Amino acid sequence: MMKRIALATAVMLVVAACSGGSDQTSTTEDTTSATAPAATESPETDPPNSEPSDTQPDQPADTSPPDTEPTDDSDGFAGTIELDVENPERCEVVGESCLLPFPSDALTVTDDTSETGVRVSLSPDSMPSNADGVPIDVTRQNRNDGFSPGSAALVLMPGVDPEASGLPPITDIARSLDADSASVIVDATTGETWPHWAELDSNATDPERQGLFLRPAVNYTEGHRIVVGLRNLVDSAGAPIEPTDAFVAYRDRLETDVPEVEARRESMEQVFADLEAAGVERDELVMAWDFTVVSTDNLTGPLVHMRDDAFEQLGDAAPNFAVTSASEDVEDVPGRIIVEGTYDVPLYLEADGAPGTGLNLTDDSDLPSANGTFTAGFRCQITPATSGAEPGAGMIYGHGLLGTDSQVTSAGPTLVAQNHNFVVCGTALIGMSEEDTGNAAASLVDPSNFSTLVDRLLQGHLNTLFLGRLMKHPEGLVSDPAFQSDAGEPLIDTAELSYYGISQGGIMGPVSTAVSTDWDRGVFGVPGVNYSTLLNRSVDFDTFQQILDPAFPDKLDQAIVLLTIQMLWDRGEGNGYANHFREPLPGLNQKYGLIQGALGDFQVANVAMDVMARSMGASVGAADVRSTDVEPFWGIDRIETYPFDGSATFMFDSGTPLPPITNTPPREGTDPHEDVRRAPSAYDQVAAFLGSDGAVIDTCDGDTCIIEPRE
Repeated sequence: MMKRIALATAVMLVVAACSGGSDQTSTTEDTTSATAPAATESPETDPPNSEPSDTQPDQPADTSPPDTEPTDDSDGFAGTIELDVENPERCEVVGESCLLPFPSDALTVTDDTSETGVRVSLSPDSMPSNADGVPIDVTRQNRNDGFSPGSAALVLMPGVDPEASGLPPITDIARSLDADSASVIVDATTGETWPHWAELDSNATDPERQGLFLRPAVNYTEGHRIVVGLRNLVDSAGAPIEPTDAFVAYRDRLETDVPEVEARRESMEQVFADLEAAGVERDELVMAWDFTVVSTDNLTGPLVHMRDDAFEQLGDAAPNFAVTSASEDVEDVPGRIIVEGTYDVPLYLEADGAPGTGLNLTDDSDLPSANGTFTAGFRCQITPATSGAEPGAGMIYGHGLLGTDSQVTSAGPTLVAQNHNFVVCGTALIGMSEEDTGNAAASLVDPSNFSTLVDRLLQGHLNTLFLGRLMKHPEGLVSDPAFQSDAGEPLIDTAELSYYGISQGGIMGPVSTAVSTDWDRGVFGVPGVNYSTLLNRSVDFDTFQQILDPAFPDKLDQAIVLLTIQMLWDRGEGNGYANHFREPLPGLNQKYGLIQGALGDFQVANVAMDVMARSMGASVGAADVRSTDVEPFWGIDRIETYPFDGSATFMFDSGTPLPPITNTPPREGTDPHEDVRRAPSAYDQVAAFLGSDGAVIDTCDGDTCIIEPRE
């Protein structure tokens, strides 16, 4: 048996690490060119470094751009080569390891019933096994018709020196679009090159097992086919990195006696043709492959189905609810009323929906069926700024890492509420709430269980949507005396509703906001996408790392684990929905987001916040910031005048040293993660963006947003 941390001990460690700010006061909270796509002033979008395209992002009917037809070499082999490849029927043979490079269309099968024409087909025998010898069950990943829109491309090239090779660094993303970039990523559906950065896994201890990541600087377009090429790579001494024999067989047109290799030859010829159209010579390449991005329907379909089915059941009514307590706060915010209660939501999980349960799937459907009712809890605060004469605008608050609805009364939402007259309510985001901590820990020991975390997260988002309806409906919360003045006047302005989330709430907020029919604006405090990029860069993951390391001691295996669970996580985290602030989901209004970051954040990496901003089509204000980048906020349009109508991103500086440029957490100085929410310039900006006029304002006097660190 594996030597593992006892799960109970692990859970205690995680709870201790994640619960430091879960008090119920107003002072603390759970801590937790090319050009990028156009800002949200217009829903029409184009991929990076592109001219406008008529290609619809989710209709990749023709995955070959014009003039990139592969050469017919069926009778024109240059020679033969003997290959010794293991398990070619289930492995990606061009790489140094069975699953690498990843993601890859070599790990898919043709499926005429899917929107993309393919279906992921990972073999359990190819997956990493934990220290107990248990491989990851990939049944749920194999329901995908493509890979994550934010996935890093992971490849093993032992000995490669990124700087000597000319790979684009995290500090200079623009170099990825240079004509001589050592790495080239092409959206083959449009023919456009895609911005990215390359980095070695700084956590690896074995140079022969040190993965190379190519991370997109903006999320890929759903349903599109992506081609990756690596050329002229060298080691630190300048010696060439040699390709594998299997790749040489394709590149040099050498015939093999391996049927699985030959069956892929036509698709590899298309890869070379796509790269040649982008200016990459075939004989320069040491690695190339392609993969398909999951379609919008496959990615968002389960949650959209749950929303539609649940609200159809609800009809024109308000959700059933009950107020269980209403008390005056006499210590932290005198005169504030704190109201708690419960409400009913259709349940789409198995059994009673407890942690560890999955979606209620029947008949091999990807769409769950209702299974009774889930009773969710809510907590609200009504500050003295609100009255019957001036009811407060409704605000849904998203809590921090593995938190609870108690954080509704923490510093961030309280300062907005009492200074700008909002009534704030929240619910625990089940799936990633405090009571899910044990399941999260167990899912790192055995990632086969991870689908249950994501499934419950979808129910959590549905609960959030129902809370929004409860706040907005005239027969909802305002029908109860706890939400009325002494004269019986409603204390919530039911015409106004928006979202504000911090940390995990900022990461998850784009999901609920993107699918909501009741609100269109959200503020996302200290956020980023995606988790497979964030985790190694966060001090919050330190405790979880103590669980992951004994289960999967090899760092390359850990990287594969994170990328494969990201394929599921996308359905419930912002990574799967950020693109839909540029291009709204069908039937919904244009969505708008305000992103507020903390420079040098220990918990949510600044680079992941920039990816979120580009993917949303946000513009940047106060862009003159301290940075290790050649061009801070590369690929993000600058806001020239205020008030600004669109999505926006701002970085707030409280003096913390700049973060490292490796995939490791910042640890120098003091963590600024909680500084932004307390700054008047930040919460005034939040209120203006979420107010009835809905505009981005400059609260930093046209200069860098300098704020005080928390005491």
